[in-house]
Amino acid sequence: MNRIIDYQTLSSQIQKWIIDYVNQNNIKTLVVGVSGGIDSAVVSTLCAKTGIPTIAVGMPINSTVNNTELSNTQLEYLKQYDVKTNSIDLSLIYNSFNQLMVSDFSSDLGFANTKSRLRMVTLYQIAASNNGIVVGTGNKVEDFGVGFYTKYGDGGVDISPIADLYKTEVRELGRYLDIPQEIINATPTDGLWDDDRNDESQIGATYEELEWVMEYGTKKQVYTKKEFSILEIYQHLNGKNNHKMVPIPIFDLKENEIIWK
Repeated sequence: MNRIIDYQTLSSQIQKWIIDYVNQNNIKTLVVGVSGGIDSAVVSTLCAKTGIPTIAVGMPINSTVNNTELSNTQLEYLKQYDVKTNSIDLSLIYNSFNQLMVSDFSSDLGFANTKSRLRMVTLYQIAASNNGIVVGTGNKVEDFGVGFYTKYGDGGVDISPIADLYKTEVRELGRYLDIPQEIINATPTDGLWDDDRNDESQIGATYEELEWVMEYGTKKQVYTKKEFSILEIYQHLNGKNNHKMVPIPIFDLKENEIIWK
């Protein structure tokens, strides 16, 4: 799904949006996690191009060689913009936490989400020490379609520059920004599991298929068998993960008049 006419203008407008937010809120630094994927590559590059001091951080946690290499590739690429880069290995911290929890509170999904939350904590520590904000790297499908992110993990950010862009559009923006080709071509993966599973194998559909659903799929009257299958996957995940995408439920005294004066 590609709705963008002019990626040069898009790049400039996103950078201006970031700069305006920083100026309005007296922010000094942008902090962004770099995973080796196209989303974080694009966001970190846009941050760098604003001219605002930017700290880009790789945070391997028992990571595969490929993910670590791609993250390092992007960190090296960013040095042309005079960005401060760091690679902070959180494996020991994660392994210690895992050992504390594994006997009584073991959950593979919980441990995967813990990796994301440790990265969030790290980014906010860096941001706090530099009068900075944490810049999100989620795209439209992940953030507003199927909720494919960790609550209070990579979902814990201050601003989201590409959250209204589909993955296809993020890739095209990456090409305009001259992101390293191996990152553009890399299979999307959240890097939270000990095996090589990727995003699409976890979701059950490609990003392009999910983009089709979000733009057109809910408006059709007649579906092919394949289209209906993708629609079902989207609706299931959208419903299952809706709690991530709406405000936290609050008990409202006014709605409970029996205890309200």
